[in-house]
Amino acid sequence: MMKIMSNDGKKTIVVTGGAGFIGSNIVAALNQRGIRDILVVDDLENAQKFRNLVDCDISDYMDKGDFISWINQNHAGVGAIFHEGACSDTMETDGAYMMKNNFEYSKELLHVCQEHGIPFFYASSASVYGSGKIFRESREYEAPLNVYGYSKFLFDQYVRKILPARTAQIVGLRYFNVYGDRENHKGRMTSVAYIHFNQYLEKGEVSLFEGSDGYADGEQKRDFIYVQDVVSANLFFLDNPNLSGIYNIGTGRAETFNEIAVSVINTVRASKGEEALTLSEMCKRGFIKYVVFPEALRGKYQSFTQADIGALRGAGYSKQFLSVSDGVEDYIKKLLARKKK
Repeated sequence: MMKIMSNDGKKTIVVTGGAGFIGSNIVAALNQRGIRDILVVDDLENAQKFRNLVDCDISDYMDKGDFISWINQNHAGVGAIFHEGACSDTMETDGAYMMKNNFEYSKELLHVCQEHGIPFFYASSASVYGSGKIFRESREYEAPLNVYGYSKFLFDQYVRKILPARTAQIVGLRYFNVYGDRENHKGRMTSVAYIHFNQYLEKGEVSLFEGSDGYADGEQKRDFIYVQDVVSANLFFLDNPNLSGIYNIGTGRAETFNEIAVSVINTVRASKGEEALTLSEMCKRGFIKYVVFPEALRGKYQSFTQADIGALRGAGYSKQFLSVSDGVEDYIKKLLARKKK
């Protein structure tokens, strides 16, 4: 049986999905605070994810299939759970798998936390809003377009029923479009910034969707948020145990896919000593090309998202979020530095 209490008497922090994108960034941020008594829970069928933890210090690792029974027996030494583990593939069509993995597993874990007084921070998603134009944490604005979004939506509804009589802190964080370090294992679900970076290095061009839903080519807008800002918000709630609820985690700004592409290309160009270009110049030179919008995504695609962060600000989170130009530039510089090693 693994030891779950550190020598100084502090309790273990659990991060489910801890080898994944946001989970591993939370682990790294906890390490920066001097916290190393961390249990990572994950499923390493995608073995590449282990790389996300190579530079992190943890006390133990456990497969997600063993975790529920384990925590029922070992809850006394657990100080908090960041539940980041989920299937995040918005094109997954196996609804039974999605609901078991994202909904049923989350319910079990939530009840353990409530029974034993463990703070519970979990990943929700902006996908719960579907094609709506208002992105506020309220039922009338929620109508997911795919089963992934529905799994997150339904768990949020379940949490809302429990919140008034909760026995421990519960915080749901609705992530908007997250990009940044430790995402390269995600395949087709990697961020637009990461996809464009690799396209530009390999082909000298990036591909964007043609216009859709009334938007011009590449002018679809989403709220893109740097993973460092997402982690900062998570730790804010850890530091404020009096706060519970469901909160949007976005910048509050809708920015275009074209802006992502321009930032990626100009950051790479700057690394070579080349001048910055405008969107128009990139299109004329063939650096940006627009492809036909996929039929498989029609009716299932969010052409616009913009987080209403009023509730987050009202909770006391005052830190400013990075814009696409600043966040993507920082991210691409890190990717380029890694390429040189």
